[in-house]
Amino acid sequence: MNKRMFLIFMLLSIVGIFIAGWLTRRETEFNLEPITINGKSVPPLPTLDAILALSGEELYAQYCAECHGTKLEGNASWQQRLPDGKLPPPPQDSSGHTWHHPDDILFDQIRSGGNPSFSDMPPYQGILNNQEISAILEFIKSSWGQEEREFQWWITATSNGNIDIP
Repeated sequence: MNKRMFLIFMLLSIVGIFIAGWLTRRETEFNLEPITINGKSVPPLPTLDAILALSGEELYAQYCAECHGTKLEGNASWQQRLPDGKLPPPPQDSSGHTWHHPDDILFDQIRSGGNPSFSDMPPYQGILNNQEISAILEFIKSSWGQEEREFQWWITATSNGNIDIP
């Protein structure tokens, strides 16, 4: 009986050490505490809203996939100008540049359309409401990797006046 209790104790100890190590790594890897930059507190990276992203996936399929691809892959030559000087639709996943822009610019890009000098993206104001645009952005963000989401969150925080860019 003592041997059996000892083995159970050892097994539980090993599992406990493994879980503690995993949780410590997760805390370090994805710090959810507010950070301070230039003396100002910045909120933690927001958690994606799965229900909003699911709604956004349906809206993306209906309004965006025709140009940006069903898998958010964009046009293969999205960085090369067309004969009219405009750029083809870029990818919306991590391989594109969407995550380089703050939320307000992304939101406005969908609402107001692209700059007609270099884009054929139509405006969706009057077609999509603010909640629907937010849902599409949530879906797009759900395709990005952790680093892209963190960078895009930082760009959003700095552009909204939460912190000063050094």
